[in-house]
Amino acid sequence: MTALSETLLRKYYTNSPHPYRVYEERVESLLTAEAVLLDAGCGRTVPVLRKYLGRARRLIGVELVDFTDVPAGIDTYNADLSDIPLPDASVDLIMSRSVFEHLTDPAAVYKEFSRILRPGGVVVFLTANMWDYGTLVARLVPNRFHGKIVRQVEGRAEEDTFPTAYRTNTRSDVDGLAMAARLTVESFEYLSQYPNYLMFNGGLFFLGTCYEKLISRFDWLRFLRGWILVTLRKPGRVA
Repeated sequence: MTALSETLLRKYYTNSPHPYRVYEERVESLLTAEAVLLDAGCGRTVPVLRKYLGRARRLIGVELVDFTDVPAGIDTYNADLSDIPLPDASVDLIMSRSVFEHLTDPAAVYKEFSRILRPGGVVVFLTANMWDYGTLVARLVPNRFHGKIVRQVEGRAEEDTFPTAYRTNTRSDVDGLAMAARLTVESFEYLSQYPNYLMFNGGLFFLGTCYEKLISRFDWLRFLRGWILVTLRKPGRVA
């Protein structure tokens, strides 16, 4: 991060909640002490799921990579999200952050979520918006280069960067997939954040900030915001 980027970040975004926080608040609003909560694509150290220790009846993490440093009280499964080793109607709430952009067969995942959800159960996911400029640029870059770019820009390890597909990252995609899986779209929101991909250059960060403030100010430009936060519900009454 350059000095100019840091100055602009403090000036314009100190009081702006990050989409990650908005997502967590949505999950918290739906979570009860008796709920079974599943984090789909939870990460090798279950960083988000561990925040809910002691706040739900059961916590479950599902991930393709090997787990490390998982605290007691969290059940983990190495499994594909289209084939989760859980019984039908056994989960109350599914959460997923920065995962849906990687799904190559989202229809199968939506249907699997519908299978394991209890009637009245909910899915909350946060993912990249297809029409965000960062997403559009990423789609032009072959997946084999993403790890190196993300390492340089964000400092994230290459092994934690996965291929992207962007097959459920528009409103029409979500509507169609949810309908096919017999899930109801309860809410669909566009969220903005600071231009994190541009923090390596002060001038670019300034231009990114101007763009972000523009699309945040006018509701008719909301479809250009960087993130989508979606809440899906399985029809039926909670037992």
